[in-house]
Amino acid sequence: VCLVLALISKYLSIPAIPFYIIAGVVLGKAGLGIVHSDEVSRFFSDMGLIFLLFFMGLELKLERIIANPSKVLTGGLIGLTVDMGIGFTAAYLLGFTLMESFIVGAAFYITSTAIIITSLIENRKLMMKEAETIIWVTVFEDIVLIIILAVLSASDQNLFLFFVKIALALGIIYTLSLYGKEFLVSILERDDEIPILFTFAAVLTTASFALFLGIPETLMVIALGAAFATTDPDAFEQHARPFRDVFLVMFFVFFGVSIDFASGVNWFVVAVICILAILSKLISGMLIGLAIHGSAISGLEIWANMISRGEFSIALAVLYGSPVIATTIAAMVIVTSIIGSFTAKYSTWLRRGIVNRSRKKALMYHPHSGK
Repeated sequence: VCLVLALISKYLSIPAIPFYIIAGVVLGKAGLGIVHSDEVSRFFSDMGLIFLLFFMGLELKLERIIANPSKVLTGGLIGLTVDMGIGFTAAYLLGFTLMESFIVGAAFYITSTAIIITSLIENRKLMMKEAETIIWVTVFEDIVLIIILAVLSASDQNLFLFFVKIALALGIIYTLSLYGKEFLVSILERDDEIPILFTFAAVLTTASFALFLGIPETLMVIALGAAFATTDPDAFEQHARPFRDVFLVMFFVFFGVSIDFASGVNWFVVAVICILAILSKLISGMLIGLAIHGSAISGLEIWANMISRGEFSIALAVLYGSPVIATTIAAMVIVTSIIGSFTAKYSTWLRRGIVNRSRKKALMYHPHSGK
């Protein structure tokens, strides 16, 4: 089923994530009732989440922020303030608790890095000036996501002990990666199955060690990815990609299985959240375009490519969301990822249409200026 859906999504140039979630909904308790959540499905889902966050660590390139601190912070802070502010406020006014509103606001704010980067490549937009800004903003979002995960994970624990444990684990990870760099490189240079097995074992061992210490494995696998990124991140990505791709599909499908759109869903709330999710990115995109590029048209391009929410929003729903929160976020991801794929694909036409319309209006008011 997932293979067929992947082929269809590629043919239609639409992200596969909403298809996987919808497939899970259809096969799960809200649909045909063929597939049910159990320990095995939860294990596969956890594996998908762990490898997703490991990849996030590998791709967390802080040198981008160091190279362009003012632009990264400007774009990132505008997005954080506008998108999370609107998401949190809307959720709270719609009846969610403060903690639930924070989770919705976080999922509302975080865009899908996978969808955005894939879209920029497939639509041949990487050379556009706005593409660099979009990538800066997603890097900033990744850092904010790590902070959000830490805050949510520490909410019900002794904060001092919690952060001492995290500091200890981080120290061990970075010490091993620093002094074992030559060993890691020698492992990666092998042409047998050892690099793949080592990558798989390293991720699972780190997650297990985090559970043993009583700290979030999500944060530790991100740290592991960031530590490994100081050696040869491309090689680690190559070896971990098959695990991520397979388990992540299961993660989305089984998330859909757990969603129940058939009962207890306030469709008015869902509709408001989905509409605001699109409008908030329009506001933040326009402000970023004006602040960094001095152009509303650039802001429109940024908006068109940053509508999609995806893997990280779902991760927040799975880790910290109630069934109602998970259902709301699932609907938002489905709607924004589908609409976002079309706006990204046809943004050039949209820009051209607006520019041509502006020129026509200018000629109407100043008929001699076009001669």
